[in-house]
Amino acid sequence: MTVAELDIIALPFLAGLLIVATHVPLGREVLRRGIIFIDLAVAQIAGLGVIVALWLGREAGDWLTQGFAVVCALLGATLIRGFERHWPDIQEALIGITFVMAATAGMLLLAGDPHGAEHLSGLLAGQLLWVNADQLQVAVVIYLPVLVLWYWLGPGRLRFYLLFAVTVTMSVQLAGVFLVFASLIVPAVAIRHLQGVAAIATGYVLGGIAYAAGLLCSLLFDWPAGPAIVWMLVLTGVFCSLGIRHVLNQR
Repeated sequence: MTVAELDIIALPFLAGLLIVATHVPLGREVLRRGIIFIDLAVAQIAGLGVIVALWLGREAGDWLTQGFAVVCALLGATLIRGFERHWPDIQEALIGITFVMAATAGMLLLAGDPHGAEHLSGLLAGQLLWVNADQLQVAVVIYLPVLVLWYWLGPGRLRFYLLFAVTVTMSVQLAGVFLVFASLIVPAVAIRHLQGVAAIATGYVLGGIAYAAGLLCSLLFDWPAGPAIVWMLVLTGVFCSLGIRHVLNQR
């Protein structure tokens, strides 16, 4: 493998590290609250915002498209917050229904678009390999305040949903719905028996290794980056979980 080939995955890997940095603590909170499918629902709603912008003739990366996505994600997060307050016993079911409605709404909007299948594929599987420096700068501007607020003030109840919506909006456009879900849930499940700094540090290492391995496999075998990283996250998560259990049993 040449230096030029490694350069191809340098920016995607940095984007992956940014995603891991925000999604590990968010994913732990999702798992703690027992609202596993919130990420799929909010990610899909953010994707619907992008689709609406495309349907109106906007470009995929412009600021108005970002605005549509953020507004849709915030509305979705507010809706799901309402589910938690008023119907906690059927919250997961309502989140699932919301996800299906957002997904099918996107399909209906793109039904007459000759590039509709391509747009849907990009939102689901992501375009991580094509991340550029401008997108990376935008991601830093969005993710850094999220991390500062998260570790400084804590998740809170309403703050969790708002920070989650803003973060997922950016992540979906970088990595796609599938990889966003995997990046949130897989590390959280793998490190669920750890606490504090040990849990976060282990989650970060797990995510970094998985993104690196997935991108390398994508480069070597010409695989789509998103699905490759999802598989590496799961495989790395399994080994990490087994290792943690072994260490804890030895104590």
